[in-house]
Amino acid sequence: MKVVAIANQKGGSGKTTTSVNLAAALGEKKKKILVIDMDPQASASAWLGVTCEGKGLLDVFGNEVNLYDQVHETNVLNVDIIPSNAWLTGIDKAMAGELGAEMVFKKAIAKLPKDKWDYILLDCPPSFNLLCVSAFVSASEILVPVEASAMALAGLASLVQTVERVKELLNPDIEIKHVLTCRLDTRNNISRDIIEKVKGFFGKKVFKNSIRETVRLREAPSYAKPITTYAPKSPGAEDYRAVAKEFLNRNKRKGK
Repeated sequence: MKVVAIANQKGGSGKTTTSVNLAAALGEKKKKILVIDMDPQASASAWLGVTCEGKGLLDVFGNEVNLYDQVHETNVLNVDIIPSNAWLTGIDKAMAGELGAEMVFKKAIAKLPKDKWDYILLDCPPSFNLLCVSAFVSASEILVPVEASAMALAGLASLVQTVERVKELLNPDIEIKHVLTCRLDTRNNISRDIIEKVKGFFGKKVFKNSIRETVRLREAPSYAKPITTYAPKSPGAEDYRAVAKEFLNRNKRKGK
């Protein structure tokens, strides 16, 4: 069971879009997926049609509630979710002064049944807070969605520094292993130029496939369906299926 944090400290980069649609594409390939929504905005939860009752993850952090009890089934093949809600906005205050607060979530994940899922995808918040640090401490690798726009590189250096700091102090195994360029506009050259810059920054960590910007992909959350079921023959669905295949091939080559 591999834990992958999907993160970028820049908002609007495609974290939730990737969390939901990569999960669905992997589910189509018979992989069992658990999405954990760690963003208080709960966008992934809403997209997958699940509402979090009570305090949810806040109770996992503060009251040591069993993480497994927070798991919900979805209508998406082979995809479960632990939803989020606005209670998480107060997590830094609630956990202030708690020794080892950054390790609580890792211990909670360690208690999940090992044979239940193939991958756990952590949909991280855009801000650098306890939730983000906890995700980096709990994961073995990070997937970074990067918007193919003029502001794409903003914050990437800060993200790399944050990961290195967590690696040094809390989780020596964490590493940025995947970078996915999203919201590609094929009508202009700017997106292509940005992709080349991202490749220059991250090298072979960048997926060969990109996610094109499409109307269907923007519409899908309103219907509480991933793009693979909302518009299964659309470019967005094709792109996420291609990324899922590339993701699995990478892990296969590593013997994982």
